[in-house]
Amino acid sequence: MKTLSENKAFGGVQGVYSHSSEACACDMTFGLFLPQEAADGPVPVLWYLSGLTCTHENAMIKAGAQVWAAEQGIALVFPDTSPRGEGVADDEDYDLGQGAGFYVNATEAPWAPHFRMWDYVAEELPALLADSFAIDPDRQAITGHSMGGHGALTLAMGLPGRYRSVSALAPICNPSASDWGAKQLTAYLGADRDAWARHDATLAMRARGFDGPILIDTGTEDQFIDLLRPQALAEAIAERRQQATMRLQPGYDHSYFFVSSFMEDHVAFHAQALWG
Repeated sequence: MKTLSENKAFGGVQGVYSHSSEACACDMTFGLFLPQEAADGPVPVLWYLSGLTCTHENAMIKAGAQVWAAEQGIALVFPDTSPRGEGVADDEDYDLGQGAGFYVNATEAPWAPHFRMWDYVAEELPALLADSFAIDPDRQAITGHSMGGHGALTLAMGLPGRYRSVSALAPICNPSASDWGAKQLTAYLGADRDAWARHDATLAMRARGFDGPILIDTGTEDQFIDLLRPQALAEAIAERRQQATMRLQPGYDHSYFFVSSFMEDHVAFHAQALWG
């Protein structure tokens, strides 16, 4: 693992690191904020998964999460959204290929050799963090924005017992029924829709739900709300009687202005579960 940068921030350290990923068969970069409490021992960790076209850097710089994480004494992890580099498949469309991994393990050509973001986020990167930093693997929570919200919800429901809480900001809620999903799931996983189910938060909610609290925020003026389909997930939550809070925030769009406006709420929500 290589240290690319480390900066003092809110009493802690915001670092950027790279390493050779076995899961993705390429070098991967991630951001990690450690609060000052990490100097004395392992701290809880909140994963932040970013959306389409993003790298590890977008949320690290724009979300304003570090100040609230420092206040709560928890670490933040900012993984990249896909494998990258020479020899990694890509597409001319912004919503497929590099920057658009959708947090799945691809099985189809040309994506299968590198696009294994589920394994990367669920297994490889957590193991690396536990070995290299003062992170408590027994106290994890997960959040994300847009495509990252989709990833946060599906990972939380797909890995029972891993995360104490899950939240999402403007998540893609029902990708099987959306152009932000059906296209990518077909490309990465093939035409068999049964293989998509674990990567659709609405279907996963109906199938198994989540053993813990959920918080979801979406702006009423989100320009992509028809692609996000929050109503489908709300119906599944109601049918299952899942513990969850879904909020429509008046006037907010899909941007990081929206994300940063509610980041304090989301960090505090997770802190309650992580320290509870």
